[in-house]
Amino acid sequence: MCGIVGYVGQKKASPILIDGLLKLEYRGYDSAGLSTIETNSISNIKNKGRVNSLNDIPELSTLEGTIGIAHTRWATHGKPSVVNSHPHMDNSKTFSVVHNGIIENYNDLRIFLTNNGYNFLSQTDTEVIPNLIHYYFSKDTNNDDKKFLRAVQSACNDFKGSYAIEVISSLYPDRVIVTRKDSPLVIGIGENENHISSDIPAILSYTKDFYLLDDNNYVEIYKDHLNFYNSNLEKIEKSIKNIEWDATAAEKDGYEDYMLKEIYEQPKSIRETIGSRIKLDAPSCFDDLNFTKEYLSSLNKICIVACGTAMHAGIATKTLIEHLCNIPVEVEIASEFRYRNPIINEKTLAIYISQSGETADTIAALKLAKSKGCKTLAISNVIGSSITREADYTIYTHAGPEIAVASTKAYTSQVVLLSILGIYMAEILGTTKSYVLEDLKKEIFELPNKMQTVLNDVSGIKNFAKLVHKEKDMFFIGRGTDYAVSLEGSLKLKEISYIHSEGYASGELKHGPIALIEDNTTVVSVITNEDLMEKSISNVQEVATRGAKTFVVTNQNIDKSRFDYVVEIPPVNSLISPALSVIPLQLFSYYIAKEKGLDVDKPRNLAKSVTVE
Repeated sequence: MCGIVGYVGQKKASPILIDGLLKLEYRGYDSAGLSTIETNSISNIKNKGRVNSLNDIPELSTLEGTIGIAHTRWATHGKPSVVNSHPHMDNSKTFSVVHNGIIENYNDLRIFLTNNGYNFLSQTDTEVIPNLIHYYFSKDTNNDDKKFLRAVQSACNDFKGSYAIEVISSLYPDRVIVTRKDSPLVIGIGENENHISSDIPAILSYTKDFYLLDDNNYVEIYKDHLNFYNSNLEKIEKSIKNIEWDATAAEKDGYEDYMLKEIYEQPKSIRETIGSRIKLDAPSCFDDLNFTKEYLSSLNKICIVACGTAMHAGIATKTLIEHLCNIPVEVEIASEFRYRNPIINEKTLAIYISQSGETADTIAALKLAKSKGCKTLAISNVIGSSITREADYTIYTHAGPEIAVASTKAYTSQVVLLSILGIYMAEILGTTKSYVLEDLKKEIFELPNKMQTVLNDVSGIKNFAKLVHKEKDMFFIGRGTDYAVSLEGSLKLKEISYIHSEGYASGELKHGPIALIEDNTTVVSVITNEDLMEKSISNVQEVATRGAKTFVVTNQNIDKSRFDYVVEIPPVNSLISPALSVIPLQLFSYYIAKEKGLDVDKPRNLAKSVTVE
């Protein structure tokens, strides 16, 4: 969840490190810091709060080193404070480390080190890392050039948990050593310089050529070359991956916030996600999948496993896949799935969704499914991310960089990609009439233009948000696929406005939640299914008669005078409507948060990539 950057080159490192940290702010953090190798020593500067608070430290302007590491911390062990911030150094101040992840056995290692004369200043798990490296370094009597590397490897062999680590040493002023296990880390290649980061956008302005590290790789990074090693410190070769993202895609482009920019980018991200995967009057195409009718016919169920917004994308498309493919679909919370011994086997296709491709619970759930014989399919927005390397198959959303913590364009891209996947499998199986699939393809092709229509007039949404932004509780309701959208709309409101909200299936109102409705409670309803329209309207009327303010998103012919505010969206098949009907709810949450004066891109306590359990 934290952010890592590093630099080895000929330029002054500190401005490059600060720039990288600023580009990682979307990941969520509570403190920041950096270390650079100066003449005969390591300079360590850190502070609680935002990255820009580092500029308040006078020593920053004195740094001249051309090698450095930096970090934004999201507290796990120890409260946010200067002393708990990264980087952490060993007692001798010879080694400096930044670390993402969790060292689960840090307390045992801390006791071991304390018994060997080491002292600890912080409450963090990370502080054991540089001290353990120093311990192994001091015990190694072989003073060859790999002594530093061996000390890092020996320390990592003692760790239980997840980590991405950068290490520098005043004894080796020409290199950075990095390694990873279950936490992301990439190396960007430049001319007489190399960059390190936990996330590609942080260093995308410097290079488009990257090395993507596998678990238990070790790398010695110099300004003009790199040495790659496996877990046994045997040299290995790695291939470079070219990333085609435009660096300006991670800038605001005149929008006030990244979130608003990304909401408005959805027509483009959907076009990119559609790509050449579907064509009218031709079979759908996934080049990276080789599903056969025999394999798909053998399935007894499909499991979609994800967290948060990605899980809602699974819920939103469950009905479509079941309807088209006639295969049962279960949608699971990744953190629950992996601990309940799920009933899955070689007749289960397990689909894992993660925008970043680094979600720890989702990756762990994927590994569990593989151990039980399932075929696994990853859906991610990040090429070469951890989940894509673990899965048997991968398909990408092509939404481009998503910087705001609250997901918008990644969600709609996931919904569209899963819908196309459902059509693709139905075509192979022959379970749905071809004209039905062709009509759905046409609807998907039309989605970007329909999204743009919704985005062209947001004044009413903005005005209603201004009216209700001081409320403490809200409810989102819907039936069928509209229920899935209600869950996502409710989550968006919680994430960025800090208003308590709940998403309910409309038919469940009478089974408890309606007791919470009182005068001026805001209830948001989504109504896009003609077959369920009358029942949905009846549910809204139930809350209206109890004094609720009603906000309705619909493409049905309803009497608008019966509700406080109605957002009309273009007609769309209810099976793919979640990709369209969610946009007014994204905007609603955004404008409420802005009315409250909140930071919509970096909501409190949240991180973009949840890389710890």
